[in-house]
Amino acid sequence: MGNHVCPWRHAYLFDNPLRRLLHDPKKILGPYLVPGMTVLDIGCGMGFFSIGMARLVGNDGLVISVDVEQEMLDVLRKRAARAGIGDRIQTHRCTPEDLGVTTKVDFILAFWMVHEVPDRMGLFRQLRSLIHANGNFLVVEPKMHVSSESFQETLELAGAAGWRCSGDTPIRLSRSAILNVTAPLDTDN
Repeated sequence: MGNHVCPWRHAYLFDNPLRRLLHDPKKILGPYLVPGMTVLDIGCGMGFFSIGMARLVGNDGLVISVDVEQEMLDVLRKRAARAGIGDRIQTHRCTPEDLGVTTKVDFILAFWMVHEVPDRMGLFRQLRSLIHANGNFLVVEPKMHVSSESFQETLELAGAAGWRCSGDTPIRLSRSAILNVTAPLDTDN
């Protein structure tokens, strides 16, 4: 993720209440999340989607929010506590090379962050090892930074790492794909 990471102070420009008009977490993630799920939000930033996910997975669910910047995670914790859902969100600071997460999850969200990762293949392999056999991975990239060709290259890398595209979902100002594993890695489902 290195030098391409959005500085945490800039996140306030797009992580604000007005964003809900463009990217409503309930509308985008509601079809994929149910109460009790364990979900992973990589590149979570200040928690715009993590907080929405925590509401969707309910009291028995868990959101693992991962970011390389401690400042983002600190703001997320404060926002989650104010929203009364801090107990449903577990924050984790990763390194540019390793997510450092070992918990199996039912759903993964990568919203506007994969283009910041220098080793996308490594990321896709790590994520594949974390997903339950029937889980979904939603990759969303910003049209303003990621061309159609570049997004296709990302999907090809994901395919080489064992993911298959099972569809997309229209998201404003974005390119998106729903990915699933091509063959289950775990048998606990």
